[in-house]
Amino acid sequence: MDKSIVAIPRESVVDWLLNKHYAERVPQITHSFGCFVDGILQGVITYGIPPSPSLCMGVCGEQWKDNVYELNRLAMVDGHDKDLASYFVANSMKLMPKPSIIVSYADTSMGHVGYVYQATNFIYTGLSAQRNEWREIGKNTHSKSVVEMYSLEERQSNPDRFEHVERPQKHRYIYFLGSKKEVKQLNKDLNYEVQPYPKGESKKYKNDKEVAQQMTFIVAED
Repeated sequence: MDKSIVAIPRESVVDWLLNKHYAERVPQITHSFGCFVDGILQGVITYGIPPSPSLCMGVCGEQWKDNVYELNRLAMVDGHDKDLASYFVANSMKLMPKPSIIVSYADTSMGHVGYVYQATNFIYTGLSAQRNEWREIGKNTHSKSVVEMYSLEERQSNPDRFEHVERPQKHRYIYFLGSKKEVKQLNKDLNYEVQPYPKGESKKYKNDKEVAQQMTFIVAED
């Protein structure tokens, strides 16, 4: 089985994110990669600038805020090889700029624990903060977009359209990329407490939608 992790265009991942990921939304993307097995695309992974400036500042301080990326989407085909997801994560990070701080979350509301990050030696730093957020009823619009698109008065005056709900907490994982010296310094500057990995049953969400665009990758022979 020949496995290849390569950078692919943003437009090539959109259909995957809308049809193969439970969020059904395209986040901010700076880097996108495909996982090819025997030349056939088996999954996509995307990285982007976190939507929260306070997170970028808070992980390792202001001096590292421009080095923070969020691994914000991972979508795979059903029935993929057991260890393919962790292989994909580990090898896609090798293609990211260095030094970098990679942050990713496992959504507790979806029954996710984050075993793929544990398998790739991410640091676990506990649950995200508990707070409320605005949602547009019946839509999957991100809370940040709802706040930007609609005024507080409009949200509060239309309870049939908007709701202020408790945001599900997420397991927060962090990984440092760089030279030994840089990684050592990043570990020293980390502002979160390193905690033991969480355990529990990890649930799978329904993922049987088809993707309209398929890609193939051919490895050139010498």
